[in-house]
Amino acid sequence: MNKPLTLLAAVLLSPCAWALELKSADVHNSDDYPTVAAVRHLGQLLAKSSGGALTVKVFNKGALGSEKETVDQVKLGALAMARVNLGQLTAMCPKTLVPALPFLFRDTAHMRRAYDGAPGAEILKACEHQGMVGLALYDSGARSIYARKPIRTPADAKGLKIRVQQTELWVAAMTALGANPSPMPIGEVYTGLKTSLIDAAENNIPSYEGFRHFEAAKFYSRTEHAMTPDALFISKRVWDRLKPEQQGQLREAAKASVAVQRERWDAQEANALATVKAAGAQIVEADREAFRKAVQPVIAKFVNTPELQALVKSIQDVK
Repeated sequence: MNKPLTLLAAVLLSPCAWALELKSADVHNSDDYPTVAAVRHLGQLLAKSSGGALTVKVFNKGALGSEKETVDQVKLGALAMARVNLGQLTAMCPKTLVPALPFLFRDTAHMRRAYDGAPGAEILKACEHQGMVGLALYDSGARSIYARKPIRTPADAKGLKIRVQQTELWVAAMTALGANPSPMPIGEVYTGLKTSLIDAAENNIPSYEGFRHFEAAKFYSRTEHAMTPDALFISKRVWDRLKPEQQGQLREAAKASVAVQRERWDAQEANALATVKAAGAQIVEADREAFRKAVQPVIAKFVNTPELQALVKSIQDVK
């Protein structure tokens, strides 16, 4: 065999010749953010189980675009993977609306059991018709309302301009409480609170601390009204290129990454809570049942098909 053919044969037979690097996007800035660390851990496990045939490279800090932009890339197969909040997908994948519903979960333990079981599997399949295969549901904490005064009951929220995510669901939910919903990007909330453009906002404790909203809104009222998860998706076009055993290896690595993400999330949540308390923020226990009753008409409005109603019931039935 001549030298060029010998070199070609060596390349074709080399295990590395068939290696596929999966690029994965995340918008969080910190390299230690729980989802960033979890997907990196997934990559390490996958490289080992696949013998180096599959690797993952995480591009966080929005390097590959916003969550919406990376979703579009994954759908087209231009990007292998992306971690996004399910709230971004409700318009194109109807079943992803369900985990975004107010007061769907009794507590964090109930939420995690649901995501680990049949409801979670159903939610992960919700976007396959859009060209995205779900791999993992990651904890994004419980969202609560924070303001310059305690919010213990829906009556306390009446008339307040409350920043919400830019979705119809949460505009409707805050309206049901008698508040004035004010959709705006997260990056504008700090200034909005400082200048009284808004009276309050809602988010999880790590975001309340990380965006320094506690400096402008000292009262964090535990309404814990939503536990919408983050999700990791892979492009179906990329997925279909993988061998069945590689798909299995990827699913196993994704499942293992959930435990890593939750452990890091719990630690981050505890650290953030300690930080805001030390800075003078006050944690207020809200009447969650009163808030839950106030938004029931909203749930009925949005959960308007037998499929959505069945998914809600399957989550509620999780013990």
